[in-house]
This record gives sequence, structure tokens and C-alpha cells, in this order.
Amino acid sequence: MSLTLYQVSIPALERGLHSLAAILRKTAAHAEAKSIAAEVFLNARLAPDMFPLLRQTQIACDLAKGCAARLAGVEVPSYADDESSFDELQARIARTLDFIANIRPEQLDGSEARTVVLKLRGEEIRFSGLGYLRNFALPNFYFHLTAAYAILRHNGVELGKPDYLGGAPGTLAE
Repeated sequence: MSLTLYQVSIPALERGLHSLAAILRKTAAHAEAKSIAAEVFLNARLAPDMFPLLRQTQIACDLAKGCAARLAGVEVPSYADDESSFDELQARIARTLDFIANIRPEQLDGSEARTVVLKLRGEEIRFSGLGYLRNFALPNFYFHLTAAYAILRHNGVELGKPDYLGGAPGTLAE
């Protein structure tokens, strides 16, 4: 049995976004229980030259919706990047999940060879669909998920590897 691009992209993006949403819920509860202003976590970063949690979350959503759209050959939805609270980040994640859920497997049929063009730092980069997924979209998506997780762990939120991996017990083998 061979895998389709749909099987290796959409479920991974959905799982990651669900994990991110759960991590943010835990963080909001932690902030409330410890009487810490939400902005402390939303603006926290690992290093001065890295984006804060708020932007890491926005970028993870952008990567997920961009990946799904580009592989499906549809327009990438544009979001305003104006979130400033945990609730607003949850709404962004939900909006992204809704968009991805409407991508059908047949839309990705043959997208391994589809040309994907990105403009990065003023330079145009061309990928095959498979190259885009494997070498750009998924690595960057996981980078920003990991950065968000690490920011929160570093700032005392009680998270563990199961929070990052997400899903119910027994679903990791799927």
C-alpha cells in the first residue's frame, strides 16, 4: 500500500493544531490559577531574536492552512494576525482546522508533482508538491509547534511530551 500526500499531510497538520490548542488551554488555566497575566505567556520568547508565543501560534496556523491550500491548488486564506488573547488564538486555530477539514483527499491527488512557488525574503523558491511538504511545510510547522511548547515549558507551564504529541492513548500508532 502506498501513502498519499493527503495521508501524510492533513492528519499531521490537524493533530498538531489540536495539540497546540490543548497546550494553550492548559496555559490559560495555569495563568489563571497562578494569577499571572496572560500577556506574560503570549509575549514570552525563548531568545531575544525569536518570535513570542503569540506569533509562533499564528505562524503554525499559517503554515497549516498554506500547506493544505497549496497542495490542493486552492487560494490560501488570509488572516489579519491581530490576535491578542488565548481566546483569539483558539479561534484562529479553530478557523484553520475548519479550513483544513474541508480539503478533500481527491484535491491532493497528483499534487506530488504540482509546482509550489513561495516568495521568501524577496526571493522566489520553487518546489514540487512533495518537496514542499517534506522539506518546507512540515519541518517549519513542527518547528513553530515545538517553539510554542518550549516557550511554555520554559515559563513553568506543566506540560509533557504527551501534550506535544496529542491524541488519545493508543492513537500514536495510527
